[in-house]
Amino acid sequence: MIVTFFKIFLMWFVAMPLSIIALLSTPLDRSGRTFHSMSRIWSHFILWLFGINVRSKGAEFIDPAKHYIYISNHASAFDIPAVVVGIPDDIRFVLKKELTRIPIWGWALKYGHYITIDRGKARDARKSLEEAAERMRNGASVILFAEGTRTRDGKLQPFKRGAFALAVKAGIPIIPVTINNTFRILPRGSLRVHPADIDLVFSKPIPTAEIGGREEERRLVELVRDAIVSNYIEQG
Repeated sequence: MIVTFFKIFLMWFVAMPLSIIALLSTPLDRSGRTFHSMSRIWSHFILWLFGINVRSKGAEFIDPAKHYIYISNHASAFDIPAVVVGIPDDIRFVLKKELTRIPIWGWALKYGHYITIDRGKARDARKSLEEAAERMRNGASVILFAEGTRTRDGKLQPFKRGAFALAVKAGIPIIPVTINNTFRILPRGSLRVHPADIDLVFSKPIPTAEIGGREEERRLVELVRDAIVSNYIEQG
C-alpha cells in the first residue's frame, strides 16, 4: 500500500504541470490538440507507472476524417487513461460540473476543451446538453460512459438515457466501445492496484441522424448495449 500511495502521489505531482500547460494553451490553441496531448501524456504516464498495457481492436471502424460519440461501459478509474490512450481520435470528455472545482486540474477542465454538464437544476441541465450537442456538431469527438457510474460487481449496469439523448441531439454516429479487464485492476472503493492488460474493442458506427422519438431512442440504447455486450467479458 505504501508503494501504491507513492505512485498516486507521483500521478498527481505530474498532473499539476501538465494541467497548467493545458490551461495556458486554451486561448492559444482553439483546436484543443495541445490540451488533448497533455491528457495523453498524463494517461501514458499513469499506465506506465502502474505497469498497465492497453490493446485496441476494431480501430478500422474509425474514420479519422469524421467525428463520433464513443459510448462505453465503466468499471474502473483506469478506464479514463485507457480510452485516452486507446482511442485513435482527438476526444473530449463529458463530465459533471463538480469536477471543475478541484484546484488547477479542475480549472483546466473548466476552461479547457472538455464539456461540462450541470446536473443540478433541470433548466441548467437542459442548457448544458444543448451547448454540448452544439460543440459536438462543430467537430468534437466525445466519450461518454453509458452506465453513468462505475460498476460495483464487474457486471454491466443499466444504461442511462442521458448519453443517448445527447447523441440524438448532436446527430453524430455512435461507436460502442467495450472496455475489458479494468475492474480487477482497481475495483470501486479500493486503492490496491493489480496490473493487467486492458482491452478496448470498437464496434461499427451506429448512425443517429434520423432518430426521432422515445421509441427509436430506446432502440438506439438497445443497439449500443448489444454491441458492447457482444464483446464484454464479465469481470466480477
